[in-house]
Amino acid sequence: MKHLCLLLTAVAFAAEPDWTAIDKRATEFLQSYIRIQTVNPPADSRPAAALFKAELELHGLSPKIYESGPQQQILLVRLPGKNRALKPLLLLNHFDVVPVDRAAWKVDPFGALIQDGYIWGRGTLDMKGIGVQQLFALTMLKDLGIVPERDIVMLVTPDEETGGELGIRWMIEKHFDEINAEWCLDEGGMGTRDIFSKEKRLIFGVAVGEKQLLWLRLRAKGTAGHGSQPIPDNANMILIQAIQKALELPVNVKGNRVVAEMMRVIGTAAENKFMAAIQKNTISLTTLTAGVGSPVKANVIPSNSEATLDCRLLPGVNADEFVSEMKARINDPRVTIERLTNPVDAGESPSDTALFKILADAIRKHHPGAEVTPMLVPFGTDSVNLRKRKIPAYGFTPMILDAATAATMHSDSERIPLDQFLKGLRIYLDVLRGI
Repeated sequence: MKHLCLLLTAVAFAAEPDWTAIDKRATEFLQSYIRIQTVNPPADSRPAAALFKAELELHGLSPKIYESGPQQQILLVRLPGKNRALKPLLLLNHFDVVPVDRAAWKVDPFGALIQDGYIWGRGTLDMKGIGVQQLFALTMLKDLGIVPERDIVMLVTPDEETGGELGIRWMIEKHFDEINAEWCLDEGGMGTRDIFSKEKRLIFGVAVGEKQLLWLRLRAKGTAGHGSQPIPDNANMILIQAIQKALELPVNVKGNRVVAEMMRVIGTAAENKFMAAIQKNTISLTTLTAGVGSPVKANVIPSNSEATLDCRLLPGVNADEFVSEMKARINDPRVTIERLTNPVDAGESPSDTALFKILADAIRKHHPGAEVTPMLVPFGTDSVNLRKRKIPAYGFTPMILDAATAATMHSDSERIPLDQFLKGLRIYLDVLRGI
């Protein structure tokens, strides 16, 4: 506690924070946060909310805790600005992380090990690292005595990884006035030299939109029988043929405005799965389920077979038409298609706002020569719920990531470069100073 008091005193009376002390404190805080296993399900966010609450209170802030479920807590804190008539800036992040396959990890996924210049663990990239950057930027602003022009609100939710029903959607339904913002900063985007452009230039993408999430279940019905006697009405074969036809997506000739603007900045697009995914509608086969018995018998042809498809649609694509076209391609009465999600087409946030310029200026201050572009992300975030409410939301990751590191999101080697995490603290503080 003595060390912390000295740290706060030093920060309070300095024109700049004591970055040596801040870097150490932020790193240790992130490690503590990673070690709290906020896996969703069950998305028990109570220990993580307590960690954030204690840190905020140390800096004289007064966070609120909302109980959105039996184990789910939402944290909200507000730093008052000069002009209370202005809508606030909303900083949005989430406590929850996806499950882990411990056997596949080479390190403890919740150990927060620092090794080879990286901090390793579930949630480092998605999105505990960004959450700590937001938290520390907010508390540094308070300690420096900087009063922003408008309020800054930070919201931390427990349920982003399963759709936000007990998180952002709960807040919008129950307490929208608390988060009705001028702009929002969330996860998404990044700085990189090898993901966007073939030319290896340093480019920061700020996400202004995301693809629509459409999950489908295909069911095939056939005739059961003995595996020794092949039959044409085999549900597995019917399903395989249906999947092949489902994957034969027509070329999207319309394109997308944000992708076109991004291409003007990056030049020749790099050839990788990320760039391929943001330029077109995509379908991934994610599960296959069939068989009779437990364990399943190898000599029984089942009468039913199922698969799930993870479809991601560009903004502006009509989901009903997409499914109708897939049914026409399959054209088999033995196959049914069930929608597991209802896509939200919230459009894209504008990139000509004051906040977008502040983000670009902060990036270029710390990375001279970097180019900044609006972009789409292929995955879903809580921001879609805010864009649906006409709140411009931006995915902002103030770190340079290479393709190998960015690909560790949700993987068994998730990690972020420690130096980039710390550089991101400085960028985030400059963003908040500019609000």
